[in-house]
Amino acid sequence: MRQAVVGLLAHVDAGKTTLAEAMLATAGAIRAAGRVDSGDSHLDTDAMERERGITIFSSSAALDWDGAHLMLVDAPGHVDFSAEAERTLQALDYAILVVGANDGVQGHTETLWDLLERHAIPTFVFVNKCDLENAGREELLAELSARLSMGCVDAAALLAGDAEALEEAAASDEAALEEYLESGALASGTLRRLIAERAVFPCFFGAALRDDGVRELLDGLSDLIVEKDWPTEFSARVYRVSRSARGERLAWVKVTGGDLRAKMQLAGSDRGAPWQEKVNEVRLYQGASFETVPEVPAGRICAVTGLTHVVPGSALGAEPAGERPVLAPVLSYQVIPEPGSDVSALVRALRELADEDPLLGVTWQEQLQEAHVQLMGEVQQDVIAELLRERYGMSVTFGPGGILYKETVTAPAEGVGHFEPLRHYAEARLSVEPLPRGAGVEFGTRCSTDDLDLNWQRLVLTNAMERDHLGPLAGAPLTDVRITLLAGRAHPKHTEGGDFRQATYRAVRQALMGARERGECLLLEPWYRFRLTVPADRVGRALTDLTRMAAVFEAPAASGETARITGEVPASEVGEYALEVARYTGGRGRISLELAGYLPCHNADEVIAAAAYDPEADLPNTPDSVFCSHGAGHTVKWYDVPEHAHTEVDPARLRPYRAADAAFFSK
Repeated sequence: MRQAVVGLLAHVDAGKTTLAEAMLATAGAIRAAGRVDSGDSHLDTDAMERERGITIFSSSAALDWDGAHLMLVDAPGHVDFSAEAERTLQALDYAILVVGANDGVQGHTETLWDLLERHAIPTFVFVNKCDLENAGREELLAELSARLSMGCVDAAALLAGDAEALEEAAASDEAALEEYLESGALASGTLRRLIAERAVFPCFFGAALRDDGVRELLDGLSDLIVEKDWPTEFSARVYRVSRSARGERLAWVKVTGGDLRAKMQLAGSDRGAPWQEKVNEVRLYQGASFETVPEVPAGRICAVTGLTHVVPGSALGAEPAGERPVLAPVLSYQVIPEPGSDVSALVRALRELADEDPLLGVTWQEQLQEAHVQLMGEVQQDVIAELLRERYGMSVTFGPGGILYKETVTAPAEGVGHFEPLRHYAEARLSVEPLPRGAGVEFGTRCSTDDLDLNWQRLVLTNAMERDHLGPLAGAPLTDVRITLLAGRAHPKHTEGGDFRQATYRAVRQALMGARERGECLLLEPWYRFRLTVPADRVGRALTDLTRMAAVFEAPAASGETARITGEVPASEVGEYALEVARYTGGRGRISLELAGYLPCHNADEVIAAAAYDPEADLPNTPDSVFCSHGAGHTVKWYDVPEHAHTEVDPARLRPYRAADAAFFSK
């Protein structure tokens, strides 16, 4: 049978889960379609999902229809869980984007469309709720063409051989146009190719709750999907990590080559540390139920037990490393436990949750004795609080959210850290060099093994990787830098592993303090890429607002009675602006937001002053070093450390890093 993994994506309340239930019931995969409002849908398997009536975690089920085996993945629709939806894209061969006929294309719909385009996923569109009051099929199709793609074509007309629909589809491709002009038709293989290449997007219309249009959608999918040719060498990608009802850790995997078998040995690396583990069970899930199978071939999805080191996005076997996620939280919240609670247990529990969602970003602020998490919004707060209560018996609340700032350097900085209390000894000399925006933190070495044994060098790099280094401006995490070991020194008798940890931390910090003194540190803030659509008579108000918010934008583009403005805006300035747009446009305007990345902070002086951060008073991140004299250790201030250091660096090692140098690791 032809097979494909098909994801369902939509803005909230478009009826995505209802459509998935109707597809499964129509195909006979389940006895009857569940209802979201009744809390008995097969794909909303978590109690919180059924209580709230929204999809929070992606779930899967399979159906067979007319010679095709379709594995459906129901992804979250709420904007707070869009990061989970983006991770789900890694498993998809095709997608169904669900649009509510009563709401039309929403801002989040456009964000999802952009993600599908970035991941090159062929997409079908299902316009749902056509039984409710709407603008009409032609008007809806025109809106899809204008706001999503000119390749959106009425699927019913296309499959029926309508000349106008065929001409629209053929116009997207030179070879297809030539075929149409010669024969007046398009072969099925040509249509499949155009869809697979994202030149054409068939649009179906119906009402899932009434089972209207569902059969036509299934017919279209079975006719128009193309099965990929998968390689024979084993490869797979983890797109989700969760816990079963019995507490087992489940890794959800898309097999992209060869076969995944039970008891199979897999290997990988976790922050540079190699691991090897055995797959215990391979499971095929149908909503909440599953069956255990001996193996799963390429092209299918499954859940496996036994893998404790993988995280969403992990590549297995011959699978190449994936792209960094586009969607990421930009707000940081304090997690406040009940009085008398074990704070260390809370941090452990949060880090276990972060194991399932790497973007959760758990940090422990030692000087404040506070735990903080990075979240997408308030609904995600409620979910985290409920998970902590159900799994760990902890009751928590959240403090007010604040923008998550980051810091970087604008020029190379060298730092040295020395740790030599009595009977201990280690020294590390590092460079911190700027990288392009969005690069994260990379690590490498240019240290000679004549100066420092390779095992010590590896330890220095491991120590450098194991924590977030804080910048000296506002105490924000360091990013977009390469940290390189230049030189080091150990004592044959007195050096222990923990000594190099202290020396490494202090070396990074000392380099940053020097950069701060020279004005070479930079505060970064998250910026959104926005698309603002307003009535033409409200453009002046929109431009005034954008200027006030320090946005950078293009000139408005008129389209009928509306105008569209695109650009970038600091996340700190957005706030509840989406509600304000709806207010001053009478509900006719909308804004869609997508994280553009971290860029220079537009009001850095104000943010730094408000943070009132004193880097020298931050003892867990001290830039000072410890030297030994007269049989006792004593502290040397960071600015005096270079004069006391025991290592020197060949000037040739200070040149900009080249890829031909020693291998480096990425974080």
